Amino acid sequence: MINISNILRCFPNKIYSKLDEKFMNENVNLNYLEEIRIRVNKPIILKIGQAEILIDYKVSSEEIIEILQHICDNSIYSYQNQMCNGYITMQGGHRVGITGNVVLREGKVVNINYISSLNFRIAKQVLGCSNKILKYVINTAENNVYNTLIVSPPGAGKTTILRDLIRRISNGIEQLNFDGINVGVVDERGEIGAMYRGIPQNDVGLRTDILDNVSKATGMTMLIRAMSPKVITADEIGSTEDVQAINYAVCSGVKGIFTAHGKNIEDIRLNPALNELLENFLFERIIFLQDKVNQEKGEINKVYELNKIDKQYILLN
Repeated sequence: MINISNILRCFPNKIYSKLDEKFMNENVNLNYLEEIRIRVNKPIILKIGQAEILIDYKVSSEEIIEILQHICDNSIYSYQNQMCNGYITMQGGHRVGITGNVVLREGKVVNINYISSLNFRIAKQVLGCSNKILKYVINTAENNVYNTLIVSPPGAGKTTILRDLIRRISNGIEQLNFDGINVGVVDERGEIGAMYRGIPQNDVGLRTDILDNVSKATGMTMLIRAMSPKVITADEIGSTEDVQAINYAVCSGVKGIFTAHGKNIEDIRLNPALNELLENFLFERIIFLQDKVNQEKGEINKVYELNKIDKQYILLN
């Protein structure tokens, strides 16, 4: 059972009672709870798998501030840097998205006030969800990994699978005679390790080092120079800066596992930065996941392997 006690304690008594009543009367399976959306003067919406449940209670702006105070342990100022990124990471790895009036200074976000909505995204680890793609990622001959790009539409489980891959690679995989190796993670949005006060709330393995709240390009360079990883990972690459950092990593002898949005190779080629990586044949494996609808996380659609002699990607399955 997913533990959401850290979230429920943030709500005023009236909202807590409404949520508890709905959970009981609707017989809600909390294992499928994905989001709790709170909007000023609007009903509360629960996302349960592909369904939504509306709670007929209009949240006041005062209640929004009270909830935010509880999220920030009564010190909103100390969480201001996180808020400027649009979210706060809670103990347990849950993330709270924030919208409101954005205050800019010299083109940078310095504050968000008049908070209008909060989105509690429930953290879930699906241990073992990477089992089906391990054989395509692990290079047992070299006790390392193949340079891999994992691709799927939004919400299909890329991040969840990447997190589990990191854990398995870091800990070692006895069934494959694979010894654990050092993994560097650039967790720009805090979704992989879900760091809370310097401690990852998710199990990312015993040989894993994480930099969070930093751009992927900057983080990759820092990790390579400081921590000597054998593998570097990042979620949702796509910018020119990302490509430059990945090229730097590969030239430094570091392998990489990354994710990107898309449904097929044509989608990847539409992004000039990602297309550059394909044109340079940097990725040895490209794995496309099935859409999440009616599928468990980790279901494979297609896998392409780089034929290094012919310099082309061939379909493996």
